Amino acid sequence: MILIQPGLLNVIQYVAIGVGIINISLLLGLLYIYWNSYHKLKSEFTIGLLYFTLVLLAQNILATVILVLLLLSGAGTHNPEGIEHLLELSAINLFQLVALSILFKITW
Repeated sequence: MILIQPGLLNVIQYVAIGVGIINISLLLGLLYIYWNSYHKLKSEFTIGLLYFTLVLLAQNILATVILVLLLLSGAGTHNPEGIEHLLELSAINLFQLVALSILFKITW
């Protein structure tokens, strides 16, 4: 069982939601860049980048919505399973933030 203070769990939830929103913003930026590239190049590789970005965008929107619902319901702070899922989603969001930041920097 994970023992974390409820106040710290709320902070983790808010940070995870903020990171999720940043991830969504980065993905929207990448989508814009890849869309413009596709119109210039008409490359199959660029279509692949568009599909990849759309799938990752859908995943990030879903994960962020789940984090918001966990926060609103309080389920993330009242049972061990909710806390475990909260920490997993938070870690995934942080790793994706690093990866998407790198991808955005080299794409821009």
